[in-house]
Amino acid sequence: MRPLAQRLQPTIRVRLTLVYGGLFLVGGIVLLTLTYLLAKNNIQPDRPAGVTAVQIESGASAKAISGRPTPDIVYTAKQTKGMLLKAREDSAQQTLDSLLTQGGIALAVVGAAALGLGWFFADRALRPVHRITETARRVAHSRNLTERIAYTGPRDDVKELADTFDMMLERLARAFEGQRRFVDNASHELRTPLAINRTLIDVAVRRPGAGEDVRRLGESLLIVGDRHERLIEGLLTLAGSENSVVDTSPLDLADVGAHVLDQAKAETDGRGLTVRRALDRAPTEGDPVLVERLVQNLVENATRYNVDGGGVWLSTRRSARFAEVVVANTGPVVPAYEVETLFEPFRRLRSDRLRSDRGTGLGLSIVRAIATAHGGTVTAVPREGGGLVVTVRLPSAG
Repeated sequence: MRPLAQRLQPTIRVRLTLVYGGLFLVGGIVLLTLTYLLAKNNIQPDRPAGVTAVQIESGASAKAISGRPTPDIVYTAKQTKGMLLKAREDSAQQTLDSLLTQGGIALAVVGAAALGLGWFFADRALRPVHRITETARRVAHSRNLTERIAYTGPRDDVKELADTFDMMLERLARAFEGQRRFVDNASHELRTPLAINRTLIDVAVRRPGAGEDVRRLGESLLIVGDRHERLIEGLLTLAGSENSVVDTSPLDLADVGAHVLDQAKAETDGRGLTVRRALDRAPTEGDPVLVERLVQNLVENATRYNVDGGGVWLSTRRSARFAEVVVANTGPVVPAYEVETLFEPFRRLRSDRLRSDRGTGLGLSIVRAIATAHGGTVTAVPREGGGLVVTVRLPSAG
C-alpha cells in the first residue's frame, strides 16, 4: 500500500490545471491593478489652488449639519468650491471602489472558468500519454510484443516518447524471439539424451539374461529419468512462459517438505545431521515439480553446506496472505554482506569457491527464479552461530 504522502500528491493533470489557472489568475490580478491605477489617475479631480482640506471639511460639515442650504448660513466662494470638490472626490472614490469590487468578482468567476478549461485542455494535452500508457498496459497483460503505438502527431516531445517506446518494444520482441528459439533448441537437446537413456535402460531390463538386480536398477533409473524429464519440462515451460507459471494446481508445502525430507534422509543420516521438522498446513498453488525442486534445493543446500553432526530445521506455516517454508541449518558463518550474492548463479561462499563437490552454485538462484515465477519472494539471513535461515513466501491458496 502506498504511503499517505504519495497518495495525496496531485496528478500531472491536476498540476497542469493549477498552472493554467494560476497563470490566468496572476494575469487577471495584474490587469485589474493596472486598470485601477489608470482609472484613479484619470478620474481623480484636481484640487483648486487656495482650497484647503479644512475648508473642504468645513463646507462638508456645514452641509452635513444642515442637510440643505439654509438662509442662516452664508457660504463663501472657497467653501462652495470645496463642497463641489468633495462631492467629485466622493463620486470618484465610489467609482474606484465599484471597479475594484466588481472587477474582483468578475476575476473570481472567470478564474473558476479558467480552472475548468484548464482541466479540459490538460486532458487533451495528456491524451497521447494516456494512449502510450494503455498500449504499455495491454502489452504487459497480453505479452503481445507486436503491438505498436504508431503515434502520428506533430514531431514534439510526445512523438519522441512514443517512437522511443515503439523502438523498445521492437528490441524486446527480437530478444524474446531469440529466447524462444533458444528454449526450443535447448528443449530438443535436453530431451534427446533422456530419451536415449530410457531406450537403453528398457533394452537392458528386457534382455532375457538380465538378472533381478539389473531389473531393480533399471526400474530405479527409469523413475529417476522420469523425474528428470518432468523437471526439464517444468523448467522449459517456465523459461518459455516469460518467468510466469501457466499450469498450476493446489498443493501443500507441508506435504512437499515431508516428501523432500524423506528423500534426503540417507544423505542427512550419512553426515550425522539432526533433522527437525515443524510442518503446519501451508496451502498454495503452483507447479508441483517446480515447487518440489524449490524445497529440494533448500534442503540440499542446508545439508551440503553444513558441518558433520549439525542440524537442519524445516518448517512450514500459513499466514494471512502467504504460505511459507523456512529452512535453517548450522554451518560456516555467513557474512551479512555476502548473503545476497549467494542468489546469483555460480556464486558460493568464499571458502567454498574452489570446491565443486557440493554443487554448481545454482541452487539458490533456481529457488529465487521458481519463487518469483509463482509470485513469491525469497529472503535469507545469517543464523547466529553459523549457517543460514532461508524463508520462501508463496501466495496462499484460498
